[in-house]
Amino acid sequence: MAKRPQDEPPKGAPAWQSTFADLMNLLLCFFVLLFSMSTVDAQKFQIIAASFSQTFSIFDAGSNSIGEGMLIGNGISQLTELDNYINEVGKMAENAQTEWEEMDDIQSEVQEVGLQQSEAMAEKIEEALAENELQNEVEMQVTAQYVQLTMKGALLFDSGSAELREEAKPVLDKIGLILERYAEGTIEIEGHTDNIPISTSRFASNNELSGSRAISVFDYLLSVTNLDPAHIKNAGRGEYVPVADNSTAEGRAKNRRVEIRIYNDLSSVN
Repeated sequence: MAKRPQDEPPKGAPAWQSTFADLMNLLLCFFVLLFSMSTVDAQKFQIIAASFSQTFSIFDAGSNSIGEGMLIGNGISQLTELDNYINEVGKMAENAQTEWEEMDDIQSEVQEVGLQQSEAMAEKIEEALAENELQNEVEMQVTAQYVQLTMKGALLFDSGSAELREEAKPVLDKIGLILERYAEGTIEIEGHTDNIPISTSRFASNNELSGSRAISVFDYLLSVTNLDPAHIKNAGRGEYVPVADNSTAEGRAKNRRVEIRIYNDLSSVN
């Protein structure tokens, strides 16, 4: 009778050996940890712990929560400090809201005072425009910062030119007399164009054209008045601040303009 083949032994280590090896590894790590802790300088540890507590804790008792004192007592103290902290944050938020409201009130008061000054100035300027029969040549607008006088570009310049027309000079003479009444404040001259591109031997863009027109008005007013040039600003805004639709001839005519702003006492900066 043939012998039965012997069963092959299972591959790998027995299960108990794997468990025992894991246990030994854990014990080794535990003793290494104990050894490392036993070499810690207690004084240095206290200093480091206190430093971290003072740096990152928002509570007065936080510096005592490590290394000394009763844990429960410190916990109660910290809860009290937390309540106080939350209350303080709430008060700060309320104070901030109150400050914002006060700032809004102050801004509203400043706007109101500025508007009153501009309206008083506009009333006198309107009378002067009527006396000089300039109502048809000059439009007036009022804001809380200034009174604005707007003159059509066709009155002042030929198309594509920055040279003042002779017909415009008598108008500017009269406007100059009005401006002299407010010579101590800030006066601003701005030139504007429509959006039709321009490219000539003198002006490469509408920016250059509008800037040259503002300078022409600036120079002429200085030549016929006693205005201080240090109080007068001038700038060319090109096509970028339209007041009407550039798709129509009427709108483009309105956009070709020169604006003179007379700032009130509250808004003048020299």
